[in-house]
Amino acid sequence: MKKYRVGIIGCGAIFMVHAYPLHMLENVEIKAVCDIKPQAREMAAQLFNCDAYEDYQEMLKRDDLDVVHILTPHYLHAPMVIDAANSGRHVLTEKPMAISVEEAKAEIEAGKRNNVTIGVISQNRYNSASVAIKEAIDNGSLGKVIGQRILLSWFKPASYYANSDWHGTWDREGGSLMIDQAIHVMDLARWFVNDEIETVQASYSNRNHPTIETEDTAEGIIKYKNGVQSVFFATNNFTYNSPVLVETHCENGMALMEFDRAQITYRNGRELNVINDPNDTLDEDAYQAFFNQPSSQVAIKTLTEWGVVGLPITWRTPRAYWGVTHIKQIRNFYQSLEKGVEPDITAEEAFKTQALIMAIYESGRTKQEIKLH
Repeated sequence: MKKYRVGIIGCGAIFMVHAYPLHMLENVEIKAVCDIKPQAREMAAQLFNCDAYEDYQEMLKRDDLDVVHILTPHYLHAPMVIDAANSGRHVLTEKPMAISVEEAKAEIEAGKRNNVTIGVISQNRYNSASVAIKEAIDNGSLGKVIGQRILLSWFKPASYYANSDWHGTWDREGGSLMIDQAIHVMDLARWFVNDEIETVQASYSNRNHPTIETEDTAEGIIKYKNGVQSVFFATNNFTYNSPVLVETHCENGMALMEFDRAQITYRNGRELNVINDPNDTLDEDAYQAFFNQPSSQVAIKTLTEWGVVGLPITWRTPRAYWGVTHIKQIRNFYQSLEKGVEPDITAEEAFKTQALIMAIYESGRTKQEIKLH
C-alpha cells in the first residue's frame, strides 16, 4: 500500500476537521504544515510531529510531498492550488475552489497540464439525508424532478466579520453569504437536479451588516435545461443557524432535506425517513483518543494560550453545520488516488457550483438574467 505524504497549508479554524481524518488513514503521513501565524503552525507541527513553514512556496520545494491540502482564506485557494499542481502534487482544497470563474478554470487547466488530481471539499453530499435523496432521484423511484425550493436562514454577528481581515470583502472572500455559507446547500440542490443550468436571475443586498462590503441576503430563480426551476432564499440575519432546507418536487413524490434529515414521501403513500447518525461516520472513542494523546494535548495547550476556544473535542464540532462527513470525502479522495480513478468531487464537478454562485453575483450586480449555457 502506497503511503501518501501530505502537506497542509492553513492551520486555522477548519484545520482539525482535516487533521483527524488524515490521522485515521493508514496510507497517509503528514510531513509538513504551513501557516503565516506562528501559533497556528506551531500547534499543527506539535500535533503531527512534522515540519512547519511560514511560506508555502518553501514547503512546496520539498521532494517528499505527494498531496497538498489547502485550508486558507478564499482568495488564496486558486493561486495555491495552481502552484501545488505545478509542483506535481495532487490537491484537496476547501470550498470555494476560487473567487472567480477565470481562476476556477485555471485550476482545472493546471490539474490537466500537470496530470494531477484536484478535489474540492463539499462534505455535505456525504450526509445520510443527502445520499438518500440523491439515490431516490437517480434510481427513478421519485420520477422526474419538477421544481425545487432552497432556504437558508443563518446568523452571523458583527463580531464574525470584525474578527477577520478577509470575511465580508469582495477581493478576499469573493462575496459572503452565497460563496461562504449558502454554497453548501446550493451545491446539494444542483447535485440533486443533475442537469445543466441554463439561466440564473438573482438579487442580493446587505440588510443588517453595515461594516462589510458584501451581501447578507440573496434570492433568485435558477432554470435548468430540462425545465426544472429552483427558487432560493438565503440570509445571515436570523437568530441562529437553523437547518438548511431543500425541497425537491418530483413526479412521484416529494423529497425534503433539512440538513441531515431526509423525508421522502411518495404519492402512493410510502414514506422514507433518514436521520444522519454521526456515530455511523465517526467513532467517538477514537476521536476522543486522538485528542487525549500527548501531542494533541500540547497542541490544545498552544491553542488555548493563543486564545482559541471551543475546540472540536467531540464529533459536535464548533460549527455543527460542517457536519462530520469530511472524513468520508477525504477517505474517498485517497482511495481514488490509490485506485487511479477520479474522486467523487473533482475540480470539474465543483466548477458547476462555482459557476452558479458567480452567476448569482453577476445577476445581482447587473440586474440581468445570466445565461450559463
